[in-house]
Amino acid sequence: MKVTHEEMKAARVPLLFRDYCAHILIPLNACRVKTWYSPFQCSELRHAYEKCEFEEYERRVTIAKIDRQKALDGE
Repeated sequence: MKVTHEEMKAARVPLLFRDYCAHILIPLNACRVKTWYSPFQCSELRHAYEKCEFEEYERRVTIAKIDRQKALDGE
């Protein structure tokens, strides 16, 4: 984690989004508020956040596959 729980709490990040990509979400949400949620602003941060979430998903899938394989090998 690059952001502490206190920083996420201060930034009012919802519990569902307090993950490994919160360090990108905090400035993204600040940019969204500053630009009144304009869909054409903050696009670089939005894409960085989406990429981070996708990479985190791939990492969790890989870990699950490894765990599943270990469970099958142990049987």
